[in-house]
Amino acid sequence: MTIAPNKAALKTYSEAYRYPQSDGFANAVERFFDRDAIINIVHPFNEIAGTAGYQSDFLEPLLGSFENLCRADYIAFGGSNDASDWVTCTGYYCGHFTKPWLGIMPTNAMAYLRFGEFHRMENGRAVESYIFLDIPELMIAAGQWPIEDSPGRDRGYTGYLPGPAAQDGLVWHDNDPALSASSFEMVTDMLRGLATENQAWRPYWHENMLWYGPAAFGSFVGLENFAGFQVTFESAFSEWIGGAVPGSQTRHFTRFGDGNYVCSGGWPSLNAVQAKTFLGQPSTGKRLFMRVCDWWRRDGELLAENWVFVDIPHVLLQMGYDVFADNKSEVQ
Repeated sequence: MTIAPNKAALKTYSEAYRYPQSDGFANAVERFFDRDAIINIVHPFNEIAGTAGYQSDFLEPLLGSFENLCRADYIAFGGSNDASDWVTCTGYYCGHFTKPWLGIMPTNAMAYLRFGEFHRMENGRAVESYIFLDIPELMIAAGQWPIEDSPGRDRGYTGYLPGPAAQDGLVWHDNDPALSASSFEMVTDMLRGLATENQAWRPYWHENMLWYGPAAFGSFVGLENFAGFQVTFESAFSEWIGGAVPGSQTRHFTRFGDGNYVCSGGWPSLNAVQAKTFLGQPSTGKRLFMRVCDWWRRDGELLAENWVFVDIPHVLLQMGYDVFADNKSEVQ
């Protein structure tokens, strides 16, 4: 097992972003990623080859648009899945938004960009990575999200979601393997209860749960409020199959637990046949494939918090709507 050294590598990488220092970020990238790493980032970036591509296509433009860029992780941990070692983290980039980014016009004020990352590690370096960004969250906060029929758009969204209520999300220490396995099994069983007629997922959740969703979907406090969203979401599709379901066309590239925390990600994870209007787009009966990732925190024998990303621009693209269509020059 190489979980402890991998966590140490992630910790060093994470802490390099703590204060604005562009050269330090570049050096951290070179140390953390394998030179030829395969790095997947949400649409419109998609697959990027190696550290040189990551720096030129993603990091440098981000630094150019957000002055004094820094970032803070509020969840980070490690584990193994199918004989592969992984680390994961999520939190926020923060900077003064002064120049257009992906065609999003600057606010000339402090702005946040939520990120979530998964890295498959070999010899202390990331060789395969999946990086989620809630770009719609930034667009909603900046008043520039074009999809009016988004559940999260008109909920007074501020552009920032909190970290764990327990304030213990940075799991740099070792955990009891039995606890980690128990957390993993709890989440896996819950996931297999989604999209069931009897809502078999309900017993796994605390009644005062906190669900931090992708901004276009919104966030919810309390089991009944979350159920109001989840059941409606599932009912927009004639089939709704997650990556934890055996035999699914899609799967999780990883899913593991570390103490009271569990994560999963799929590229794509969820596949579903659209049956009703969704995100303002009429149904065409197409099967949609959704890149999704989650982090969960358990509290005793129940799940208490859940942080979720969905690559919504990629979903909309499959539905024939490109949110970046008017800004191609900024994307290139």
